[in-house]
Amino acid sequence: MKQGFDHEKYLREQSEFILERVNSCEKLYLEFGGKLMEDMHAKRVLPGYDPNAKLKLLEKMKDQVEVVICVYAGDIERNKVRADFNITYDMEVFRLIDDLRSYQLDINSVVITRYEQQPAATQFMNKLNRRGIKTYIHRATKGYPTDVDTIVSDEGYGANPYIETQKPIVVVTGPGPGSGKLATCLSQLYHNYRRGQPASYSKFETFPVWNVPLKHPLNVAYEAATVDLKDVNMIDSFHYDAYGVLAVNYNRDMEMFPVISRIIEKITGSQLYRSPTDMGVNRVGFGITNDEVVKEASRQEIIRRYFKTACEYKKGTLDQETFHRMDAIMKAANLKPEDRTVVVGARKYGALKNAGLPEGESCSVAAIELADGKIITGKSSEMMSGSAAAVLNAIKYLAHLADEIHLLSPMILQPIINLKRGTLHSRRTTLSCEEILMALSVCAATNPVAQAALDKLSLLQGCQAHTTAILSQSDEQIYKKLGMDVTSDPEFPSENLYYM
Repeated sequence: MKQGFDHEKYLREQSEFILERVNSCEKLYLEFGGKLMEDMHAKRVLPGYDPNAKLKLLEKMKDQVEVVICVYAGDIERNKVRADFNITYDMEVFRLIDDLRSYQLDINSVVITRYEQQPAATQFMNKLNRRGIKTYIHRATKGYPTDVDTIVSDEGYGANPYIETQKPIVVVTGPGPGSGKLATCLSQLYHNYRRGQPASYSKFETFPVWNVPLKHPLNVAYEAATVDLKDVNMIDSFHYDAYGVLAVNYNRDMEMFPVISRIIEKITGSQLYRSPTDMGVNRVGFGITNDEVVKEASRQEIIRRYFKTACEYKKGTLDQETFHRMDAIMKAANLKPEDRTVVVGARKYGALKNAGLPEGESCSVAAIELADGKIITGKSSEMMSGSAAAVLNAIKYLAHLADEIHLLSPMILQPIINLKRGTLHSRRTTLSCEEILMALSVCAATNPVAQAALDKLSLLQGCQAHTTAILSQSDEQIYKKLGMDVTSDPEFPSENLYYM
């Protein structure tokens, strides 16, 4: 893929900007918007961006940084899931802690926000405490968001315990939106000023990108990514009034800025920022080196988000309003599903394979677009899923192996199917992508041809894939782990409700 973003320049500019803010005060509470690590959205729309750029930036400043993780008690109680990893928010907090530690970053504590004695949140807190992780409880802020006098008082932020920190930069992050990061930052700011220790607040932003046009595909892709949150990009009128400069922000920050500005002014006695754009530390726009590459990558991301929204709507996890909003974004960007090349390849092959089947029968198909533009396909069978077949066919092609060569003999696969059907009493015996790759890795120990194909798996990194039916959770995760961007038509692979 052509590169459109200078990762090193971005890291350099972003770190300098953060340090400028730290030098103006004794302590900076830095709220991290979006994902702190594994920011795959940014990687997809900014070719050349490192998905762990934020972590690597913090690692450079690790002597000055400690981390506070916020998680909303209600999200733990209802087992909210981070979709890209398919893990619940409490598990995501554990993952965050482990990954941050691997970068030698100090974890100060975990804050359970808007805590109301939820049993699951209490249990989660016990788990953390027994592993030596300090925890704090913050309840809903009295008077928020309109009664500033109550908010900035002992009844409001003062009711929260103060989080003792040692380093000048306190990064406040969480597993997802609505985790209570802003309230935690402002609560700390209140306590610092009560103690005679001046501090400041800022927000580490990535999207929307304030210094590219409002309707730039990069910013439209952000709207598509947050379609379920109803985020809408808009011109920052506060910034234009203050400086006469056009800047892009989004509705939630614009709506909350007057309130946040009054709260900060009440706490500090001065106006720190004149616009929501001022509050952010966002130099990502200055890292763009090829605008056309970024535009095309962003258009492709909008289409991928369309398919994701359509599938979630089909499964019943998103409402019709959200799907219609996503459809409107696609049309406003003058895009259609077929603008994603691999979609056309998958549907064409699917139509061909299903044309010869008896009435009432159908097979699902997967297609993978390789780096050279070649479309490799695979279809579902009684033995394996279409997504597994496509991966096998792709690595055969990459290893320059003849199509008629069988990487896996039915003699190898049948015992696995028999085990699933007989001993494990599974009604779904078709082998998944993970099971096929496990079988291939075992065969590679004695079969050089299998090993040659297995060695090509890394070349699937960055490839595009599409399936004509909704992927199983297992196969979707394997495609993501292999580094492929996969989409699916919003169709179920069978009429079964559970045994799909």
